[in-house]
Amino acid sequence: MQMTGNTILVTGGTSGIGRALAEAFHDRGNRVVITGRRQSLLDEITAARPGMAGLPLDLDDPASLPGLAVEVRARYPGLNVLIANAGISLAEDLASDDWNASAAQSLVETNIMGVLRVVAAFLPTLKHRPNAAVMATSSNLAFVPRADFATYCASKAFLHSWLQSLRHQLRKFPVEVLELAPPYVQTELTGAQQAVDPRAMPVAAYAAEVMQLLERQEHARGEVLVERDKARRWAERDGRYEATFAAMNPG
Repeated sequence: MQMTGNTILVTGGTSGIGRALAEAFHDRGNRVVITGRRQSLLDEITAARPGMAGLPLDLDDPASLPGLAVEVRARYPGLNVLIANAGISLAEDLASDDWNASAAQSLVETNIMGVLRVVAAFLPTLKHRPNAAVMATSSNLAFVPRADFATYCASKAFLHSWLQSLRHQLRKFPVEVLELAPPYVQTELTGAQQAVDPRAMPVAAYAAEVMQLLERQEHARGEVLVERDKARRWAERDGRYEATFAAMNPG
């Protein structure tokens, strides 16, 4: 993936990892378009970085994505990079008599179908652009799950598998398929407490390490893994899966 001269669309670009990466790419001279649900936040972020654009996108609204795709193709015909980052996280108590599949359905719609729909909307364009790339955000929890976030972890494992298939099917096209699998990062994904949790990796440090890996093209198999990712990524291969799972899921 080239680091400058791109036109980049970042979904979920108004907070957390998506925002940090959007700002990092913008600061390197790329043309960056971010999406999010709140227009006020889009306006605030883009005002602080002249040249960055913001477009509304609500993946829960069936009409929102087709409208965005039409607008992006008209206004940004040079689009060559898609960063599919939007996602949600919810804890579930599967043992409770009150548990039902509503939370799981929301997670599947946003974390799985949201990514697939965004890729489907822009892939026909990207396949014919030079230096094209699709990068999607899965999670370190795709490799060893936290049991109290059952469907969230499973949705990220789905993306990990699906991106491998996408990469293989696009092998004859000039489209690089990359996967981010972040560790525990200081974002508000699970709530405000995560953003200040000292156990979590600062989001600026995560984005900086990702940018370094991309610049050096250090992403074997298309997986962009920061140092903190590697223990869980290779836990099963290295015979540490059971111990890692037990440490993450005590009792």
